[in-house]
Amino acid sequence: MIYGIHWDLHSPLAFAISILPILLIGMKVTVEATILGFLVALLLGLVLALLRRVPLRIIAWPTAVVIEFLRDTPLLVQLFFLYYVLPKYGVTLPALFTGVLALGVQYSAYTSEVYRAGLDAIDRGQIEAATALNLSRARLYRTIILPQAIPRIIPALGNYLVSMIKDTPVLSTVTVLEMLNLAQIIGDRTYRYLIPLSIVGALFLLLTVIASTAVNRLDRMLPKEGVPLR
Repeated sequence: MIYGIHWDLHSPLAFAISILPILLIGMKVTVEATILGFLVALLLGLVLALLRRVPLRIIAWPTAVVIEFLRDTPLLVQLFFLYYVLPKYGVTLPALFTGVLALGVQYSAYTSEVYRAGLDAIDRGQIEAATALNLSRARLYRTIILPQAIPRIIPALGNYLVSMIKDTPVLSTVTVLEMLNLAQIIGDRTYRYLIPLSIVGALFLLLTVIASTAVNRLDRMLPKEGVPLR
């Protein structure tokens, strides 16, 4: 019994039906971690991409080092550092918050490269024309660069969203009760692993299909000439 829900061991179908509500609770945690982590990755990735484009080397070079460090170290190592090392220095974070932060920080390095590719694809002549018109840097990015870059990077960002969904089981190592962790607990208690793990696989497939479909639809909806930002 988990979350006060009993499971029926009399037949495979009855067992699957009885554990489905438990796995759906874990699916909710998986979705929450993915959405929040992706929002962190989008915002932090944009900040890193913009800092890397700053003409001052004292800002651009350390930013590039941070991005490479995040990309070249495993998510699991970063997760363990946040959850097990920081408490020794007086910083203790809840398990789910730690998982969201680890996912967001790790994927911010990837999204920053996506942003950079989108920003670099903008015609240099437009930037020079805006500079000649004495537009501020903030207005240049808000009205010219970012509106044109966003439609170009949606497919790549969508790929990382799907990858993040598939990386959420790593959070089980820091006691986050996402759906794979719950499936393992059910298997440990009933000695039946096939059914809970098969259901979790199907739920992951469902989530990735939904995410891919949503990203593809968004990509078709956005005007290719640019998205106005107010």
